[in-house]
Amino acid sequence: MESNINKEQLMNIADQYGFKEWRELIFMHESAIEEVNTKLKILNNEFKIIHDHNPIEHIKTRVKKPDSIIEKLERKGYEVNLENAKTKINDIAGIRIICSFTDDIYKILEMIKAQDDIEILKVKDYIKNPKENGYRSLHLLIQLPIFLSSQARMTKVEIQIRTIAMDFWASLEHKIYYKYKNDAPDEIPEKLKQSAEMIKKLDQQMLDIKKELDQYSKEQ
Repeated sequence: MESNINKEQLMNIADQYGFKEWRELIFMHESAIEEVNTKLKILNNEFKIIHDHNPIEHIKTRVKKPDSIIEKLERKGYEVNLENAKTKINDIAGIRIICSFTDDIYKILEMIKAQDDIEILKVKDYIKNPKENGYRSLHLLIQLPIFLSSQARMTKVEIQIRTIAMDFWASLEHKIYYKYKNDAPDEIPEKLKQSAEMIKKLDQQMLDIKKELDQYSKEQ
């Protein structure tokens, strides 16, 4: 959905609430991304040293731009202001963690839970309970303190954790619906669900192979 707010309205909003406040909002979430990213890299390296296996294949990050935040506030029916941006939009800062195997997803969840300065606000497990369209991923909403020169501010970050296969499916599903603007042929949703089921079986098969090889290595 495209925002109904044009450039003139954006300038009026910026004048009303101040460029400084909008820049500060983005800065806080960029800083939160950096904090979480650093933690994840350290945990990944530690796991590699101890278990000779790094659960994280790669990490993708993004921070929503002001126009995207405004569009989402509009779409959800909220008044466009900074307070609503801070309290009503939970995915201004987003991190996607891509893993090799499904059991890595829950290992990463436990590692995040063990961080003293991270508070987990919400967990949505779309792996055990997939969405109607077949989407599978683990979603976390966390908050952590960002230490500034004069104070610490709690800032929220949305984290998605999924396997390479899950990410492949989700990326293509998004591209298909973005291209067709929710006007895809009627049979496409069912085919996507069938593909999601194939992805699920593939993930399980690869995990079984890994476990078999791990057991083989122990017996040698």
